[in-house]
Amino acid sequence: MPDLSAIVKAYDIRGIVGEQLNSAVVHDIGAVFAELIGRSAGSPAVVIGHDMRDSSPGLAMAFARGVTSRSVDVISIGLASTDMLYFASGCLDLPGAMFTASHNPARYNGIKLCRAGAAPVGQDSGLGEIRTAVEAGIEPGPGGGVVTERNMLADYAQYLRSLVDLSAIRPLRVVVDAGNGMGGYTVPAVVEGLPLSVIPLYFELDGNFPNHEANPLDPANLVDLQATVREHGADLGLAFDGDADRCFVIDERGEPVSPSAITALVATRELATEPGATVIYNLITSQAVPEIVAEHGGRPVRTRVGHSFIKQRMAETGAIFGGEHSAHYYFRNFWRADSGMLAGLHVLAALGRQQQPLSALMAEFSRYAASGEINSTVDDQRARMVLVRQHFAARDGIQLDELDGLTVRCPNGSWFNLRPSNTEPLLRLNVEAPDLAAVEVLRDEVLALVRGD
Repeated sequence: MPDLSAIVKAYDIRGIVGEQLNSAVVHDIGAVFAELIGRSAGSPAVVIGHDMRDSSPGLAMAFARGVTSRSVDVISIGLASTDMLYFASGCLDLPGAMFTASHNPARYNGIKLCRAGAAPVGQDSGLGEIRTAVEAGIEPGPGGGVVTERNMLADYAQYLRSLVDLSAIRPLRVVVDAGNGMGGYTVPAVVEGLPLSVIPLYFELDGNFPNHEANPLDPANLVDLQATVREHGADLGLAFDGDADRCFVIDERGEPVSPSAITALVATRELATEPGATVIYNLITSQAVPEIVAEHGGRPVRTRVGHSFIKQRMAETGAIFGGEHSAHYYFRNFWRADSGMLAGLHVLAALGRQQQPLSALMAEFSRYAASGEINSTVDDQRARMVLVRQHFAARDGIQLDELDGLTVRCPNGSWFNLRPSNTEPLLRLNVEAPDLAAVEVLRDEVLALVRGD
């Protein structure tokens, strides 16, 4: 059996197909999932979707065999984006499994699991228990479960359009880069009939990613989209990752729009429907987000990085919306799940209901300069974190907190967060300041301590 400690991550299961993830272990994970998350909660079935990777259909079938071996039925929705699987889990009120490795290269695959109503399953909310049970070995099940196929694409598209009113927007020209991922399947269905002229890039489903990695977080993967926006004089560009649960935005100049600015924009739109509501943001999101939420009468609540923490705090607070700087956007009316497509529709609605270009519209939501995430390979994460903490704690006017890693706030309005990776010997640094010069000064000071320069 593959080493499960290598593939069971904090929020999902992910590994190299054949070496770390194979049909046998996926079958057993399906059987345990059916028992622990499905049947024990009274769910009559498990809903399963998969992305366009070559290995995904076979792994999804193996998981289904595991589920049905425990006398639990399967509803297979076939090709799906991750947020489409969450939609199916939410509207059918069933636990679900999505086969995808998101933005990872073609040799990888994985499973994102959820409880009924798209509630998250992470390391502390079921994944650890599943791993332990699979490692202990499972007995053959009684069988008897039945697999039913059901296409949910039209229902998913209709539901998203019911959440964002695009009926009165002006005509827009939008370039969409699907990166050969699931956006190429879902975008046409969602935007059909809307006053949009869509210029498609890489809509062909291909899990080998022949054009570029389906990871818009890497600026290199935005180059084609930026060039096409400029070439066609488009109003904006949208880029989706491999499983289309994240959406990145490019303005009419071909410049990337910060996910923090998108968080602030969507937050103001949601607050307009429910004044005084709570909005969740993670601690590497721009300080502009809580400022703007408060200015619009909302209640900003800060949380750790990671979807399980966001969803947990949304449930605890009844938050209407949550955003992460990684371009994950969570909606209460989407079962607190993340949907890149839904965030994209909000941007289209905001842009199309006024006459300014996107760059002008977003200016009020972009207040500070930022470094972006900078990773440093280190031998001893803890020792470097202690060194940085001691260095800044000795200064006057410094505020420290350790909600997630170390956050340091300086008297001049600059701040940084330094967090250890859970899976790699890395420290992740994010810096924000009133201007770029201040960002560079603070960035260089922290990196000198982290890297021992």
